Amino acid sequence: MGRRHNRSARRSAGWLCGLLLLLPLAVFAEDFSLKDMQGKMQRLADYRGKWVLVNFWATWCPPCLAEVPELIALHNAHKDSDLAVIGVALDSTRSSVAEFAARKNISYPLVLGDHKMAAQIGEVDVLPTSYLYAPNGELVSYQAGEVTRESVETYIRNKKLN
Repeated sequence: MGRRHNRSARRSAGWLCGLLLLLPLAVFAEDFSLKDMQGKMQRLADYRGKWVLVNFWATWCPPCLAEVPELIALHNAHKDSDLAVIGVALDSTRSSVAEFAARKNISYPLVLGDHKMAAQIGEVDVLPTSYLYAPNGELVSYQAGEVTRESVETYIRNKKLN
């Protein structure tokens, strides 16, 4: 690929800012199992028939903090129908995550994780990072960086049309 293609790709990346990065992943995930902060297991298999967004974040990460209201709105709009959000906090202490979650009224399940545990889902080189699974368990996309309710809903809507 030449330089011309690279410049074009950079321009396209700017245009896609705010949208979920579409990668031709088409990978069926192994069934991840994550124990949330209430002691309940969060398994991909338990969400068959729903889209699942797994979001890696931390309380000390400014872009993660900006993203939380979007994830709450996304979860609240879809929790009883077609989409689930699972947050995986890569924080140092359980108490910092619990305090933050209570203060922000986070309504989706939260897991206190680490990079070893995150490896069962995928690489997490930056925070926030999100992985999106289709209702059949297929890993269809990921985003390194912030997502919005609108970007996730648009991605899902477009995916359903294809």
